[in-house]
Amino acid sequence: MNLFRLDASIRTEGSVSRALADTAEQAWLAEHPGAVVTRRDLGVEPLPGDAWTALARAVVDPTAPAPDEARELLDRLGTELLDADAFLFAVPLYNWNVPAQVKTWLDLILNHPRLGVHGDWPLKGKPAVLVLSRGGGYGPGTPKEGWDHATPYLRRILADVFGLDLHIAEAELTHAFWNPEMASLRGLAEESMKTGHEQAAEYGQRVARLIRA
Repeated sequence: MNLFRLDASIRTEGSVSRALADTAEQAWLAEHPGAVVTRRDLGVEPLPGDAWTALARAVVDPTAPAPDEARELLDRLGTELLDADAFLFAVPLYNWNVPAQVKTWLDLILNHPRLGVHGDWPLKGKPAVLVLSRGGGYGPGTPKEGWDHATPYLRRILADVFGLDLHIAEAELTHAFWNPEMASLRGLAEESMKTGHEQAAEYGQRVARLIRA
């Protein structure tokens, strides 16, 4: 049994997305003790942006083949996903969108011959948990309603392009814990954090049981 976990926060201490993912992972491992967790940490080890450039250029210009390093990297990234039984993605909202390192990873994966838009959907139906953290509030009626461009994009790629059975846990207003200008929102932030961890635990367990079933 193999769980693929992707982290993207540039923070290794105090990261909300990592904490939510830890909760989901613990719930998953409680159902599958001793199972393998394959980790890809884009916050600590971002991927080289020129790898995607080389691969994309090779598509439009066959006379400029991508270097071996780029093709080997794409093979490794694809194998990590193809070998997994379930998935856990931990993504914070940066500048109202996905972090640059996540976009680079997705752009590379979408170049994979099997996983890309012209592939044969090898991940279709596999269960996945997406945990999201947002520093502000983006719900209906808030000043920045509609500014969260990460969630719909990730849902489109992970669920609609890859075909994953996606479950989303989320916490927002996380900047209220340290930003004095958001002190009045700390109660709401604590409630959102509690709900996010409850969702992460529930979905981690659900994904584990879907595999067993």
